[in-house]
Amino acid sequence: MYNKKPPFEITNEILDAITEIAELVGNISATQGLSANPTLRRSNRIRTIYSSLAIEQNTLSLEQVTAVLNGKHIIAPPKDIAEVKNAYEIYEMMDTLNPYAVDDLLNAHGVMTRDLVEESGSFRSGPVGVVDKDGNVLHMGTLPDYVPTLVYELMNWVKNSDIHMLIKSCVFHYEFELIHPFADGNGRIGRLWHTLLLTQWKSMFAWLPIESIIHDRQDEYYKAINQSNYEGESTAFIIFMLDAIKEALMEAVETTALTEKMSDAELRWYKIEHFLQKNEYITNSDVRQMFQVSSATANRILAKLTDEGVIQKVRIGKSWGYVLE
Repeated sequence: MYNKKPPFEITNEILDAITEIAELVGNISATQGLSANPTLRRSNRIRTIYSSLAIEQNTLSLEQVTAVLNGKHIIAPPKDIAEVKNAYEIYEMMDTLNPYAVDDLLNAHGVMTRDLVEESGSFRSGPVGVVDKDGNVLHMGTLPDYVPTLVYELMNWVKNSDIHMLIKSCVFHYEFELIHPFADGNGRIGRLWHTLLLTQWKSMFAWLPIESIIHDRQDEYYKAINQSNYEGESTAFIIFMLDAIKEALMEAVETTALTEKMSDAELRWYKIEHFLQKNEYITNSDVRQMFQVSSATANRILAKLTDEGVIQKVRIGKSWGYVLE
Protein backbone atom coordinates (compact mmCIF):
# COMPACT_ATOMS: atom_id res chain seq x y z
CA MET A 1 0.00 0.00 0.00
CA TYR A 2 2.85 2.44 0.80
CA ASN A 3 5.49 1.15 -1.58
CA LYS A 4 4.67 4.38 -3.39
CA LYS A 5 3.21 7.71 -2.26
CA PRO A 6 -0.12 7.42 -0.42
CA PRO A 7 -2.92 9.04 -2.43
CA PHE A 8 -3.17 12.84 -2.05
CA GLU A 9 -2.73 15.97 -4.16
CA ILE A 10 -0.56 18.98 -3.37
CA THR A 11 -2.90 21.84 -4.24
CA ASN A 12 -2.30 25.59 -4.39
CA GLU A 13 -4.32 25.87 -1.15
CA ILE A 14 -1.88 23.49 0.54
CA LEU A 15 1.16 25.33 -0.81
CA ASP A 16 -0.24 28.68 0.37
CA ALA A 17 -0.89 27.23 3.83
CA ILE A 18 2.68 25.94 4.08
CA THR A 19 4.04 29.39 3.18
CA GLU A 20 1.85 31.06 5.82
CA ILE A 21 2.81 28.47 8.46
CA ALA A 22 6.52 28.96 7.71
CA GLU A 23 6.12 32.73 8.21
CA LEU A 24 4.32 32.22 11.52
CA VAL A 25 7.00 29.79 12.68
CA GLY A 26 9.58 32.43 11.82
CA ASN A 27 7.74 35.02 13.93
CA ILE A 28 7.66 32.70 16.92
CA SER A 29 11.29 31.67 16.48
CA ALA A 30 12.29 35.34 16.49
CA THR A 31 10.70 35.93 19.89
CA GLN A 32 11.54 32.50 21.38
CA GLY A 33 8.34 32.90 23.39
CA LEU A 34 6.82 29.47 22.80
CA SER A 35 9.76 27.32 23.83
CA ALA A 36 11.51 29.61 26.30
CA ASN A 37 8.62 30.32 28.65
CA PRO A 38 8.20 27.37 31.09
CA THR A 39 4.80 28.59 32.33
CA LEU A 40 3.47 28.84 28.78
CA ARG A 41 4.96 25.44 27.90
CA ARG A 42 3.23 23.73 30.82
CA SER A 43 -0.06 25.52 30.15
CA ASN A 44 0.04 24.45 26.50
CA ARG A 45 0.95 20.87 27.41
CA ILE A 46 -2.03 20.67 29.79
CA ARG A 47 -4.34 22.12 27.12
CA THR A 48 -3.02 19.55 24.65
CA ILE A 49 -3.74 16.64 26.98
CA TYR A 50 -7.16 17.95 27.99
CA SER A 51 -8.19 18.51 24.37
CA SER A 52 -6.90 15.23 22.95
CA LEU A 53 -8.65 13.26 25.70
CA ALA A 54 -11.86 15.33 25.48
CA ILE A 55 -12.11 14.42 21.79
CA GLU A 56 -12.24 10.79 22.95
CA GLN A 57 -15.03 11.49 25.48
CA ASN A 58 -12.91 11.92 28.61
CA THR A 59 -15.18 13.79 31.06
CA LEU A 60 -12.59 15.83 32.98
CA SER A 61 -12.65 19.61 32.59
CA LEU A 62 -9.48 21.59 31.92
CA GLU A 63 -9.54 22.66 35.56
CA GLN A 64 -9.73 19.01 36.71
CA VAL A 65 -6.94 17.94 34.34
CA THR A 66 -4.78 20.74 35.75
CA ALA A 67 -5.57 19.61 39.30
CA VAL A 68 -4.66 15.99 38.53
CA LEU A 69 -1.34 17.02 37.01
CA ASN A 70 -0.64 19.22 40.03
CA GLY A 71 -1.03 16.17 42.26
CA LYS A 72 -4.39 17.17 43.71
CA HIS A 73 -7.18 14.71 44.51
CA ILE A 74 -10.38 15.09 42.51
CA ILE A 75 -13.65 13.18 42.42
CA ALA A 76 -13.93 11.72 38.92
CA PRO A 77 -14.03 8.34 37.14
CA PRO A 78 -10.73 6.50 37.83
CA LYS A 79 -10.42 5.64 34.12
CA ASP A 80 -10.54 9.32 33.13
CA ILE A 81 -7.92 10.23 35.75
CA ALA A 82 -5.66 7.39 34.57
CA GLU A 83 -5.97 8.59 30.96
CA VAL A 84 -4.73 12.05 32.01
CA LYS A 85 -1.74 10.71 33.94
CA ASN A 86 -0.79 8.28 31.15
CA ALA A 87 -1.09 10.93 28.44
CA TYR A 88 1.04 13.41 30.41
CA GLU A 89 3.71 10.77 30.94
CA ILE A 90 4.07 9.95 27.25
CA TYR A 91 3.97 13.61 26.13
CA GLU A 92 6.79 14.32 28.59
CA MET A 93 8.75 11.45 26.97
CA MET A 94 8.29 12.86 23.47
CA ASP A 95 11.91 13.89 22.99
CA THR A 96 13.01 10.27 23.56
CA LEU A 97 10.73 8.79 20.88
CA ASN A 98 11.90 7.91 17.38
CA PRO A 99 8.99 8.82 15.07
CA TYR A 100 10.06 6.22 12.53
CA ALA A 101 10.39 3.26 14.93
CA VAL A 102 7.46 0.86 15.22
CA ASP A 103 8.76 -0.31 18.62
CA ASP A 104 8.57 3.28 19.94
CA LEU A 105 5.01 3.57 18.60
CA LEU A 106 4.03 0.39 20.45
CA ASN A 107 5.77 1.57 23.63
CA ALA A 108 3.96 4.91 23.42
CA HIS A 109 0.65 3.10 23.08
CA GLY A 110 1.60 0.97 26.07
CA VAL A 111 2.10 4.07 28.21
CA MET A 112 -0.95 5.92 26.85
CA THR A 113 -3.31 2.98 27.51
CA ARG A 114 -1.58 1.37 30.52
CA ASP A 115 -4.11 -0.47 32.75
CA LEU A 116 -6.92 0.77 30.49
CA VAL A 117 -7.13 -1.65 27.55
CA GLU A 118 -6.42 -5.34 27.18
CA GLU A 119 -4.11 -5.09 24.17
CA SER A 120 -2.02 -2.21 25.52
CA GLY A 121 1.27 -1.78 23.69
CA SER A 122 0.42 -4.20 20.88
CA PHE A 123 -1.41 -4.14 17.58
CA ARG A 124 -5.01 -5.32 17.71
CA SER A 125 -5.83 -8.96 17.09
CA GLY A 126 -9.39 -8.44 15.87
CA PRO A 127 -11.48 -6.25 13.56
CA VAL A 128 -12.52 -2.74 14.58
CA GLY A 129 -14.88 -0.06 13.32
CA VAL A 130 -13.81 3.58 13.26
CA VAL A 131 -16.51 5.82 14.75
CA ASP A 132 -17.02 9.56 15.20
CA LYS A 133 -18.00 11.31 18.44
CA ASP A 134 -21.66 10.38 17.91
CA GLY A 135 -20.89 6.70 17.44
CA ASN A 136 -21.42 6.72 13.67
CA VAL A 137 -19.14 4.25 11.84
CA LEU A 138 -16.78 6.13 9.51
CA HIS A 139 -15.12 3.03 8.11
CA MET A 140 -13.78 -0.38 9.10
CA GLY A 141 -10.11 -0.56 10.09
CA THR A 142 -7.63 -2.64 8.17
CA LEU A 143 -7.80 -6.41 8.74
CA PRO A 144 -5.53 -7.19 11.72
CA ASP A 145 -3.21 -9.51 9.75
CA TYR A 146 -2.15 -6.58 7.55
CA VAL A 147 -1.76 -3.95 10.29
CA PRO A 148 1.95 -4.44 11.26
CA THR A 149 3.15 -4.37 7.66
CA LEU A 150 1.08 -1.31 6.74
CA VAL A 151 2.24 0.65 9.78
CA TYR A 152 5.88 -0.22 9.04
CA GLU A 153 5.50 0.80 5.38
CA LEU A 154 3.75 4.06 6.33
CA MET A 155 6.54 5.00 8.73
CA ASN A 156 9.13 4.06 6.12
CA TRP A 157 7.42 6.31 3.55
CA VAL A 158 7.33 9.26 5.97
CA LYS A 159 11.01 8.74 6.83
CA ASN A 160 12.23 8.56 3.24
CA SER A 161 9.88 10.87 1.31
CA ASP A 162 11.24 14.26 0.22
CA ILE A 163 7.84 15.94 0.64
CA HIS A 164 7.65 18.71 3.27
CA MET A 165 7.09 17.43 6.80
CA LEU A 166 3.99 19.61 7.18
CA ILE A 167 2.34 17.51 4.47
CA LYS A 168 3.88 14.16 5.46
CA SER A 169 2.75 14.49 9.07
CA CYS A 170 -0.84 15.16 7.97
CA VAL A 171 -0.74 12.20 5.59
CA PHE A 172 0.57 9.99 8.38
CA HIS A 173 -2.19 11.16 10.73
CA TYR A 174 -4.91 10.32 8.20
CA GLU A 175 -3.45 7.01 7.02
CA PHE A 176 -2.80 5.94 10.62
CA GLU A 177 -6.45 6.51 11.51
CA LEU A 178 -7.47 4.68 8.33
CA ILE A 179 -5.44 1.62 9.37
CA HIS A 180 -6.61 1.98 12.99
CA PRO A 181 -3.86 -0.32 14.28
CA PHE A 182 -4.94 -0.53 17.94
CA ALA A 183 -8.02 -1.85 19.71
CA ASP A 184 -8.30 1.55 21.45
CA GLY A 185 -6.28 4.77 21.68
CA ASN A 186 -5.81 5.32 17.93
CA GLY A 187 -6.96 8.95 18.01
CA ARG A 188 -4.73 9.84 20.96
CA ILE A 189 -1.67 8.13 19.47
CA GLY A 190 -2.34 9.50 15.98
CA ARG A 191 -2.41 13.08 17.26
CA LEU A 192 0.64 12.51 19.46
CA TRP A 193 2.59 11.08 16.51
CA HIS A 194 1.51 13.94 14.24
CA THR A 195 3.02 16.36 16.77
CA LEU A 196 6.12 14.19 17.14
CA LEU A 197 6.69 14.26 13.38
CA LEU A 198 6.25 18.03 13.29
CA THR A 199 8.98 18.38 15.93
CA GLN A 200 11.38 16.81 13.41
CA TRP A 201 10.88 19.98 11.36
CA LYS A 202 10.67 22.53 14.20
CA SER A 203 11.08 21.62 17.88
CA MET A 204 8.56 24.29 18.97
CA PHE A 205 5.72 22.03 17.85
CA ALA A 206 6.24 19.96 20.99
CA TRP A 207 4.64 22.86 22.88
CA LEU A 208 1.99 23.94 20.38
CA PRO A 209 -1.53 22.83 21.45
CA ILE A 210 -2.82 21.83 18.00
CA GLU A 211 -5.15 19.34 19.71
CA SER A 212 -6.93 22.30 21.31
CA ILE A 213 -7.87 23.63 17.87
CA ILE A 214 -8.98 20.16 16.74
CA HIS A 215 -11.16 19.91 19.84
CA ASP A 216 -12.73 23.30 19.11
CA ARG A 217 -13.36 22.22 15.50
CA GLN A 218 -14.16 18.57 16.16
CA ASP A 219 -17.06 18.35 13.71
CA GLU A 220 -14.82 19.71 10.95
CA TYR A 221 -12.12 17.17 11.92
CA TYR A 222 -14.47 14.24 11.40
CA LYS A 223 -15.96 15.84 8.29
CA ALA A 224 -12.46 16.08 6.77
CA ILE A 225 -11.81 12.41 7.59
CA ASN A 226 -15.17 11.47 6.04
CA GLN A 227 -14.48 13.51 2.92
CA SER A 228 -11.03 11.94 2.50
CA ASN A 229 -12.53 8.49 2.99
CA TYR A 230 -15.14 9.24 0.31
CA GLU A 231 -12.56 10.66 -2.13
CA GLY A 232 -10.04 7.89 -1.49
CA GLU A 233 -7.21 10.35 -0.75
CA SER A 234 -6.12 12.50 2.18
CA THR A 235 -6.14 15.92 0.45
CA ALA A 236 -9.18 17.25 2.33
CA PHE A 237 -7.72 16.12 5.65
CA ILE A 238 -4.35 17.75 4.87
CA ILE A 239 -6.10 21.06 4.13
CA PHE A 240 -8.04 20.90 7.40
CA MET A 241 -5.01 20.01 9.51
CA LEU A 242 -2.80 22.70 7.95
CA ASP A 243 -5.51 25.24 8.75
CA ALA A 244 -5.66 23.97 12.34
CA ILE A 245 -1.86 24.21 12.65
CA LYS A 246 -1.97 27.74 11.24
CA GLU A 247 -4.67 28.75 13.75
CA ALA A 248 -2.66 27.30 16.65
CA LEU A 249 0.43 29.23 15.50
CA MET A 250 -1.51 32.48 15.11
CA GLU A 251 -2.77 32.08 18.67
CA ALA A 252 0.78 31.42 19.85
CA VAL A 253 2.10 34.54 18.08
CA GLU A 254 -0.63 36.67 19.69
CA THR A 255 -0.08 35.16 23.12
CA THR A 256 3.69 35.63 22.92
CA ALA A 257 3.38 39.24 21.82
CA LEU A 258 0.74 40.03 24.41
CA THR A 259 2.66 38.37 27.22
CA GLU A 260 5.62 40.59 26.46
CA LYS A 261 3.69 43.86 26.10
CA MET A 262 0.58 43.66 28.31
CA SER A 263 0.03 43.86 32.02
CA ASP A 264 -1.68 40.89 33.70
CA ALA A 265 -5.00 42.76 33.79
CA GLU A 266 -4.78 43.69 30.12
CA LEU A 267 -3.93 40.14 29.13
CA ARG A 268 -6.84 38.74 31.15
CA TRP A 269 -9.30 41.12 29.52
CA TYR A 270 -7.94 40.29 26.07
CA LYS A 271 -8.47 36.57 26.63
CA ILE A 272 -11.94 37.04 28.13
CA GLU A 273 -13.01 39.33 25.29
CA HIS A 274 -11.64 36.83 22.76
CA PHE A 275 -13.63 34.05 24.49
CA LEU A 276 -16.84 36.12 24.42
CA GLN A 277 -16.43 36.81 20.73
CA LYS A 278 -16.72 33.06 20.16
CA ASN A 279 -19.19 32.22 22.95
CA GLU A 280 -22.48 33.76 24.09
CA TYR A 281 -21.37 34.12 27.72
CA ILE A 282 -18.55 33.30 30.14
CA THR A 283 -18.83 31.76 33.60
CA ASN A 284 -16.75 31.63 36.75
CA SER A 285 -15.75 28.09 35.78
CA ASP A 286 -14.54 29.27 32.35
CA VAL A 287 -12.34 31.94 33.98
CA ARG A 288 -10.96 29.42 36.50
CA GLN A 289 -9.95 27.11 33.66
CA MET A 290 -8.64 29.92 31.46
CA PHE A 291 -6.27 31.36 34.07
CA GLN A 292 -5.88 28.35 36.41
CA VAL A 293 -7.09 30.38 39.41
CA SER A 294 -9.45 29.75 42.33
CA SER A 295 -13.18 30.44 42.23
CA ALA A 296 -12.71 33.48 44.49
CA THR A 297 -10.03 34.95 42.19
CA ALA A 298 -12.23 34.32 39.14
CA ASN A 299 -15.07 36.17 40.88
CA ARG A 300 -12.76 39.13 41.56
CA ILE A 301 -11.65 39.25 37.92
CA LEU A 302 -15.25 39.19 36.68
CA ALA A 303 -16.45 41.70 39.29
CA LYS A 304 -13.72 44.17 38.32
CA LEU A 305 -14.61 43.91 34.62
CA THR A 306 -18.29 44.35 35.53
CA ASP A 307 -17.46 47.48 37.53
CA GLU A 308 -15.49 48.80 34.55
CA GLY A 309 -18.62 48.37 32.40
CA VAL A 310 -17.10 46.07 29.77
CA ILE A 311 -19.16 43.00 30.75
CA GLN A 312 -22.59 42.51 32.30
CA LYS A 313 -23.75 39.86 34.79
CA VAL A 314 -26.78 37.86 33.61
CA ARG A 315 -28.75 34.85 34.80
CA ILE A 316 -27.89 31.64 32.92
CA GLY A 317 -30.35 28.99 33.99
CA LYS A 318 -29.83 28.49 37.73
CA SER A 319 -26.40 30.12 37.77
CA TRP A 320 -24.73 33.35 36.63
CA GLY A 321 -22.84 34.21 33.51
CA TYR A 322 -21.30 37.32 31.96
CA VAL A 323 -21.82 38.84 28.52
CA LEU A 324 -20.19 41.70 26.64
CA GLU A 325 -21.70 45.04 27.61
